[in-house]
Amino acid sequence: MQVNLREQVALITGAANGIGKAIADSFAANGATVVYTDINGPAVARAAAEGGGHPLELDVTNSNQIESVMATVLERFGRLDILVNNAGINTMAHRVCVDAFPREEWDRIIAVDLTAAYEMSRAAAQIMKRQNRGRILNISSIAGVVPLRLQCAFTAAKAGLNNFTRAMAIELGRDGILVNAIAPGSIMTDGTRKLFYGNDGLFHQNVQSLIDHIPLGRPGTPEEIAHAALFLAAPENTYLTGHILVVDGGWTAGYHRDF
Repeated sequence: MQVNLREQVALITGAANGIGKAIADSFAANGATVVYTDINGPAVARAAAEGGGHPLELDVTNSNQIESVMATVLERFGRLDILVNNAGINTMAHRVCVDAFPREEWDRIIAVDLTAAYEMSRAAAQIMKRQNRGRILNISSIAGVVPLRLQCAFTAAKAGLNNFTRAMAIELGRDGILVNAIAPGSIMTDGTRKLFYGNDGLFHQNVQSLIDHIPLGRPGTPEEIAHAALFLAAPENTYLTGHILVVDGGWTAGYHRDF
């Protein structure tokens, strides 16, 4: 997929690997000046070098670092046109019912998956309102559309992110800022390999049951999510805002099984 993102400055969080790197790479390949950010400094430096972007280390739960990164982007490039809130986490060790779910794990996930998106969007909106244009894109999950068992914090964070997306779209539309989200289904990343798709994955024995819920019969790829992000960031998208674009191989369309 090709669009013209020349003269656009984009910042992607969690861009060292997986979906974030795929989005950053696709934006760079389509002409954007891309700031790759991630909490892992060496990894994001490698990712940016491979993708042709500019690396900055960023812990999205650190307000001072957010302020510093935004100031650096303005100093170097003079503007910010696209923000992609991709950084996110889920739990691996605590796939348990809510009555056993640890409070500290709840706080950790909410901080990264929801509060950080607020902090980043708040900072970006202040810049974009002065420009009278901009795009904010949140990477959510089908867990925010259809609740999943044993993931109460992740589900709550992503559901909150979806309505946060809609609220920002309502607030910022008259400032020329479009705000949308992508809700991926099961995507083949390092994280899902550790959980399902790797031979030594924590829940590898359940992988066929997972695949059976996907009408297309396979996990998605980070590049397929990047294509959706590219569409939402494209200059041709001038009237789509407040939308949650589900990219899940049909998972949430309904049950895909014989009775």
